Amino acid sequence: MFPRRVFLATLVSSFIAGMALGQDPKPASPDDQYKLGPDSQPQPGVPEGKVTEYDWNNSKIYPGTVRKYWVYVPAQYNAAKPACLMVFQDGGGYQKKDGAWRVPVVFDNLIAKKEMPVTIGVFINPGDEPLKPGEPPRKRPDGRPASPKNRSVEYDSLGDTYSRFLLEEILPEVAKTVKFTSDPAGRAIAGSSSGGICAFTVAWEHPEQFGKVVTWIGSFTNIRGGNAYPDMVRKTPKKNIRIFQQDGKNDIVNQFGSWPEANKAMAAALDEKGYDHKFVVGEGTHNPKHGASIFPDTLRWLWRDYSK
Repeated sequence: MFPRRVFLATLVSSFIAGMALGQDPKPASPDDQYKLGPDSQPQPGVPEGKVTEYDWNNSKIYPGTVRKYWVYVPAQYNAAKPACLMVFQDGGGYQKKDGAWRVPVVFDNLIAKKEMPVTIGVFINPGDEPLKPGEPPRKRPDGRPASPKNRSVEYDSLGDTYSRFLLEEILPEVAKTVKFTSDPAGRAIAGSSSGGICAFTVAWEHPEQFGKVVTWIGSFTNIRGGNAYPDMVRKTPKKNIRIFQQDGKNDIVNQFGSWPEANKAMAAALDEKGYDHKFVVGEGTHNPKHGASIFPDTLRWLWRDYSK
């Protein structure tokens, strides 16, 4: 009994000392469980694709905006055979090989293993107002970089304006240097949060152009009317779109609605209508950790029946 009393006394003393020093244990985040796997890490012997950065500062559809975009070309690309295409909104975060998503690394690994087709990646930032001479980069009140000013207009709005921006401005520019398929089954579009509803909107408006959609923590809430989508899906003849959808049980609830409930409503409508659809629900909050951790498997599901 004596050793046990000593152990308990030591344990209590350590806890009290920690409290006195302000070292209360930090509550675990539901996102801590999500880790990047081997397919998100560079692997020996896997050919690496190339990412090139571009500027697009003369948009006619979104006049007065400036933005960057990036194009990933896999090592296996052959101009004699048009590649597949996948477009990412908020592209700057996706194109980093050491970022949260590491899309070029995942593409390299899965293309090499023939678990997805040879695919051109296009990563596009939202439009922003150009900085005035001498103006410092804009920041949020907490010091983080501010979101591009045109992001919500482009991403949260329903209708085909952003679709036209892609189809009439960005993709023709990309096509000047690489060849990609015009087959909608070989063209995918993806994004998270407002970028997620944006990706769905593009395919919804133009299923003849994009036959595959990935939406992570999608903002199917009433920011700019996106909560209308479940009813629209039910009332509209089924379109030829394959949709992968992800959200977390601890996602945002605010004045625009509940992200978990909105995603569940969207998933129910897609399933009821008979779409080729998969909805993965995790425990996470409004961030990329869960979506990034399952990204390789998402791509395997998305391209499962496409010729590799």
